[in-house]
Amino acid sequence: MTARTAAPPAPAAPAPGARPDPSPLNRLVRSAPTAGGRLHAARLDGTRSVSLAELYARSGRLAHHLRGLGIGPGDRIGILAANSVEWVLLDLAALRLKAQTAGLEPGKFTPSRDLMDRYGITLLCTDRPTDLPGTLRTDDVWALTEPGAGPDAPLPPVTWAPRDVTTIKFTSGSTGAPKGLGATAGSVESSLDAVQEIFEHTPDDHLFVFLPLSLLQQRYWVYSALLHGHDITLTTYEAAFATLRRTRPTVVMGVPAFYETARRRIEAKGRRHGAGTTRQVAEALFGDRIRYLWTGSAPAAPATVRFFTEEAGLPLFEGYGLNETCIVTKNHPGAHRAGSVGRVVRGKEVLIGADGVIGVRSTHPVNDHYAYAAPGDSEKVFLPDGTVRTGDIGHLDEDGFLFVHGRADDVIVLDNGKKLVVRPVEERMKADPAIAECVLFSPTQTDLVAVVSPAALPVDPETVTARLAAANAAGTPDERISRVIVADEPFSIANGLLTSQYKPKRPAIQRAYAHQLLNQEAGIHA
Repeated sequence: MTARTAAPPAPAAPAPGARPDPSPLNRLVRSAPTAGGRLHAARLDGTRSVSLAELYARSGRLAHHLRGLGIGPGDRIGILAANSVEWVLLDLAALRLKAQTAGLEPGKFTPSRDLMDRYGITLLCTDRPTDLPGTLRTDDVWALTEPGAGPDAPLPPVTWAPRDVTTIKFTSGSTGAPKGLGATAGSVESSLDAVQEIFEHTPDDHLFVFLPLSLLQQRYWVYSALLHGHDITLTTYEAAFATLRRTRPTVVMGVPAFYETARRRIEAKGRRHGAGTTRQVAEALFGDRIRYLWTGSAPAAPATVRFFTEEAGLPLFEGYGLNETCIVTKNHPGAHRAGSVGRVVRGKEVLIGADGVIGVRSTHPVNDHYAYAAPGDSEKVFLPDGTVRTGDIGHLDEDGFLFVHGRADDVIVLDNGKKLVVRPVEERMKADPAIAECVLFSPTQTDLVAVVSPAALPVDPETVTARLAAANAAGTPDERISRVIVADEPFSIANGLLTSQYKPKRPAIQRAYAHQLLNQEAGIHA
């Protein structure tokens, strides 16, 4: 390894004889929240709100019900459902029983006996149509947790040790079939502590979450609300923009694609006569209480970060992490640098290999292997010394800020031997709001061909031609894009070309447009 940086040392241990506070998850399962705060489940047709104290009480009744079904420590509950209060209740009940969960994304999984057997699921909870034995309808969960529907007696005490697996989470599938990974309690708690240290959420905060709860990090914000007493609104991507303003959050948890869409909306409205300043138009969309915006999971366009932070006055902080590492680095109000993904958070160490690939070590690792993956996959990522080989290329600057240049797998080797990192070239094409995504290929290793996803239909060919000319003018000769194939429809989760975190699925895009990629006459030529 040629460069490394670690987070500041952990806080000093308690004095001899002092009783240390329980870890975050053990505080969460042992005692009801003492502060206020509410969970709001927002949909297009309205919002259901429940206090955190009531949420906790209902999770206890549900835990008693699950115990009656034979669920206990070490059993696995699969949750295959859209975001809802019921999803949260099932997750909390599982934590309070020391049962594991498996977050199953709708659309990626369907209820079946094979699914349950493959992932060792004792009980499958779902909002999908099924008559499969061993399932619980999430629509029934609320009634099961009403006062009087179950006992309010204390549950048998449980303790989550750092190496205990709390949940099975799945990779996005952007590079192939999703892999399953057991996330340890220590890794969850380390991330909760690191985020709270740098962002200092208080009861005055209100976090807005719309990505699927099957993604473990989205559940962090529910745990944070229970631990720190702030409000949280839970919705879906489809309802996010419709519910944002009425929610008036202080923090929005999003992905780059969401903010790029928001930017296009703000810019379009700002062009109307009398719309007001960019800040005013942004506040009309996000509300007037934003403290900061969070983004990660995929690279954010520098222009989008600048737009929100400088023009709209809504600080957008990018970070970096993987399913295999949890949160590794994060820009935040106390330390941020344009173009970077932030400094290393407490409990992590970043190492840059001689080949430029980023490695990560953790005080509390997520795990040291995949639970469900093809033979050899674990050995490619989890090294014997505890390092996770991320597959991303990057560098650390003199102040410890991490810059990510792209995926090692996304390096195109041209016939002249030149190794080309595609991300900067793709970002130049995406600089035009008319282009939502750009994915580069080199079918013959002689030139570059871009497949672009339009932000909207119909597509103006002249706009694409102008953007192609501008991108080529800004690059080197080896970075010249010879032609652009405009996708028949925007990339989406529904058509299988985006992951649940709105990242392009390169292999799927290559398969979908294989004919056009190989046909030298296809597309818009430079």
